[in-house]
Amino acid sequence: MTTSSESFHLSSDVQLALLAAPNATDLNTGLDGIRQQLAGAPQPDPLIRIHSAGPGARGHRGALLFDRAKGAVVARESSAQLAASGAIAFMFPGLGDHYLGMGLELHRTLPVFREHFDRCAELLQPELGVDIRTVIHAASSQPTPAPRGGVDLRRMLSRDQREASPEEKRLNETRHAQPALFVIEYALAKQWQAWGVTPASMIGYSVGEYVAACLAGVLSLEDSLTLVARRAQLIETLPAGAMMAIMLSERELVPLLGEHLSLSAVNGPEFCVASGPPEAVDALHIKLRERGVASRRVQSSHAFHSKMMEPIADRMTRLAEGFRRNPPQIPYVSNVTGKPITAAEATDPAYWAKHLCRPVRFADGLEALDARTLLEVGPGQTLSSLVKPGSQRTVIPSMRHAFDPKPDMAVLLGAVSRLWLSGSSVEWERFPEAPLAVSPAAEVAHTTKDESGPRPLSTKTEKELAAIWQTLLKCSVSTADAHFFKLGGNSLVATRLLDRLSRGMRVKLPLRRIYEAPTLEEMAAVIDAQRNPGAAPGPAARPATQAARTPETPLFRLPNGLEVAHQNEAETLHFYDDIFAHRSYVKHGIVIPDGGCVFDVGGNIGLFTVFAHTEAKNVRIFTFEPAPPLFEIIQRNVARHGIRATVFNVGLSNQERQAPFTFYPHSAGMSSFHPDEAEERQNLKTIMENQRRTGDAKVDQIGAHTEELLDVRFSAVHFTAKLRRLSDVIREQKIERIDLMKVDVQKCELEVIEGIDDADWPKFSQIVLEAHDADGRVGKLVELFERRGFSVKAEQDELYVGTNIFNIYAIRKGQ
Repeated sequence: MTTSSESFHLSSDVQLALLAAPNATDLNTGLDGIRQQLAGAPQPDPLIRIHSAGPGARGHRGALLFDRAKGAVVARESSAQLAASGAIAFMFPGLGDHYLGMGLELHRTLPVFREHFDRCAELLQPELGVDIRTVIHAASSQPTPAPRGGVDLRRMLSRDQREASPEEKRLNETRHAQPALFVIEYALAKQWQAWGVTPASMIGYSVGEYVAACLAGVLSLEDSLTLVARRAQLIETLPAGAMMAIMLSERELVPLLGEHLSLSAVNGPEFCVASGPPEAVDALHIKLRERGVASRRVQSSHAFHSKMMEPIADRMTRLAEGFRRNPPQIPYVSNVTGKPITAAEATDPAYWAKHLCRPVRFADGLEALDARTLLEVGPGQTLSSLVKPGSQRTVIPSMRHAFDPKPDMAVLLGAVSRLWLSGSSVEWERFPEAPLAVSPAAEVAHTTKDESGPRPLSTKTEKELAAIWQTLLKCSVSTADAHFFKLGGNSLVATRLLDRLSRGMRVKLPLRRIYEAPTLEEMAAVIDAQRNPGAAPGPAARPATQAARTPETPLFRLPNGLEVAHQNEAETLHFYDDIFAHRSYVKHGIVIPDGGCVFDVGGNIGLFTVFAHTEAKNVRIFTFEPAPPLFEIIQRNVARHGIRATVFNVGLSNQERQAPFTFYPHSAGMSSFHPDEAEERQNLKTIMENQRRTGDAKVDQIGAHTEELLDVRFSAVHFTAKLRRLSDVIREQKIERIDLMKVDVQKCELEVIEGIDDADWPKFSQIVLEAHDADGRVGKLVELFERRGFSVKAEQDELYVGTNIFNIYAIRKGQ
């Protein structure tokens, strides 16, 4: 798996920096500083950097592409885009823009691209009898130098009479060209996804639709490659054909086609492609020229999407019948209909024969594509050029065409910058972040700090506040950068701090301000600002996302002596009591055998993963957590305790897809794909009341701050998370048995269970599940488990009385 902190190093000298700033002046100053940083750096640092010029710096965006070899800026752009750019669609081109050496620099430079490219090549070799890498990146595959001034117009306009090299001829053979194009587009799509660019929808042109189908889960990668390779081999058994692009509408062209020609594509209102036997295409070309209609032969060995493909249609259907076909998990548009593909179409083996023989209705498909940003994922920019001018869409090609002399990386990074400038809402936190060069003004502002280390306490307010902290936190506080929560503070101590500030310093602060200004320096500045309203204001509030991504996650010592990274002391202790102290699982007959296999679904900070590791010897654990901050904490805890675990930054559901996820940094256990804050607040208030009834003095101390505490606990961060099916993971990991699966997924428990195929149910021995009893869900789950051969018990812990939260314990009968 690719982690969010991966750094990339270059085989080229091109680097990209992205900047966000609150205004145009700061943006331009920041871009100047970045240029100086890149020019002076001794080595090419991370490939992509995100810079921030202060809190709330999202109104203005800039991008700077720098060529270290030349010591010059390749491109510098800026925008004041405030709104997000909306959904992104991937577009996968068909044959015609492929060329020798395509993607060579990407393969050398980008580990993710190279991994998927190489995997495809290895899977294809038995089918092709050749390593496709040696075909695409043959010895003479360095791009033909372009003339001075840039693009080679003679070649682009087909006026170059240069004889194709043997290597080019080899690549142009259908049996090589189609699989080669699939490999390039699939690897590039995976690179974009690794950078957090997630398509909401997709469209492919001809063979490009196979890439879309594969990414949508209709066909597995192995089956997609096999089908594309065998399709190409079948096509090569057919007579040669020709294709021609024609500037006429479908209505005007069809009457001119006659008996032997076919309409192969509708690319625009007055842009179609016809195909058929070469002599018939030549005759049409002469007729069109006489009428003054523009037409041009398309580079092609066969008449794709025409009646010339019909002799192999039945064999294509039989081929598709041999592979498992699934409903699409990411929407994509069909070439055959020009509309979003249906599950029935995608899973019908005859569809792929229709796709082979019928025209590509790409113009209709573009209209049906529900996305404001279109990203072309493949060589060239043919598909980008087909988007109507003035359509209010952002269209971005991401790979150079054969006639473009720019390096692959410069083109790809240019696409990244265009996404950034368009206001894209993709997960930019996956890119490495670098600090912005300090301006002279900033240096003056920071001269009071002790650059040799943390600044000691200096103001009267800081010293007063430190004394209160020391009493509450029972530790020494001697520096201005001391952090309330990293020193052991939690929501309960924070409410006590508010009372101390009110009594001792005559200052009333809302609870949220403690979270927004958690260092002693920041909190003292807030207090000074309230005491002296005319003075400079305190630090701006930290966004919730910053709190969620704090790199130095604090360690917490559990009552049993184990230390874990965590987020919230009250929540951690709650989970500890349930798992370790009360041993709820063990009391209900749940046993983890030595050498067993455990699934922890909804891992949170990983306490159940730690418990399974300590409960039995040599346990193999698979942990699933969709929230990136919690995923990082689990990874730390797994590494810290030497746990034999595989951690997935995904959620589980009944279909593979992307879904919005609401994460509460201060109440992570209630984070959800189905957020209902009113219900969650009521549940938490009920739990707190139950704690109070049982004599929990800590809850009593919260007193009048309950509503404020709930406001803080439900401050939200939003992610787009990946969902996978449980059986798909079981198959990929080659898992033969699951001794115990624990599921705690906040209202998604039924979807998780529905992701288990019939063939995999016998592998499960024990299931422990927290369920929210909406729409009779607990009863449905109990009935389902009993039907699958389990003895089942559903009960409600006394802590949850008055809520809709139940626990279900299922043990396979006969164990």
